[in-house]
Amino acid sequence: MLFLDGVGLGVEDPSVNPLFAARMPVLRSLFGGELPSLARSRISSGAATVLPLDATLGVPGFPQSGTGQTSLFTGVNGAAVAGKHFGPHPYSTLKPVIAERNIFRRLREGGKSPLFANAFPQRFFDYLGSHRARMTVTTLSATTSGLPLLRAEDLARGRAVSADITNAGWLALGYPDIAVIPPAEAGKRLSVLSREHDFVLFEYWKTDFAGHAMDPREAVNVLETFDAMLGGILDSLDADGTLLLITSDHGNIEDLTTKTHTCNPVPLVLYGAGAASCARRFDADAGLTAVTPVLLGYIGGAL
Repeated sequence: MLFLDGVGLGVEDPSVNPLFAARMPVLRSLFGGELPSLARSRISSGAATVLPLDATLGVPGFPQSGTGQTSLFTGVNGAAVAGKHFGPHPYSTLKPVIAERNIFRRLREGGKSPLFANAFPQRFFDYLGSHRARMTVTTLSATTSGLPLLRAEDLARGRAVSADITNAGWLALGYPDIAVIPPAEAGKRLSVLSREHDFVLFEYWKTDFAGHAMDPREAVNVLETFDAMLGGILDSLDADGTLLLITSDHGNIEDLTTKTHTCNPVPLVLYGAGAASCARRFDADAGLTAVTPVLLGYIGGAL
């Protein structure tokens, strides 16, 4: 599962939506040269399907990461429980929901082996030890499930992936020996990890940051970096035995005319083994809460 923070379906206008300004040959190749948009939110071609997911979840206001990611990774409507959209960190009343219902915990309780593939520097673990520490939904899900967060040593051994994909930011974090890698190499690492675990999650938050910055050049760069990583995944993925899922928690980067999030639906891309059968499990009005139940059913062999 590739989780892209802040990527919605937007208009087919490269001056507004960097998805249509960026070179995205790999993602386009899945859909016969097309990209999903508000006008083309459902596309099926061969082994791949893309469909829209509602990120508003019946609650007024702009969707936010804390409630959106709760909904995505637990199957529980976080915005409805909190009574509002809230983020970037989870609302206090959602923390018990996340701890008990997150996909990592439920997979482990079912005897499966999940992995959160992102690597974290030592300063992150130091921060967690402070009284001010606030976790994201993904890190809270992992830690409350007893799932170890990966470290710099794992990244150096090729057993994890950097949040920026290429490792470019680790020099400034105090790790001069961690080499910068091509995005495709990061993708190949994820493919290898997917052969060793029942579920692998990689989180890419730079898309959301670029959207808030309203910086077209940076937005194109982060999207093209992701697309190159996707190429590395597809080059080495066992598409006959592995399902690849790509989705987001709310819109943002697809509309650079605003600093805020959007109310646009988010894309759900399904590719590989079980893609068609999983796609049929999503109703026309499906929202973020539908993802975890479908994944649990697929990994558990019920689909």
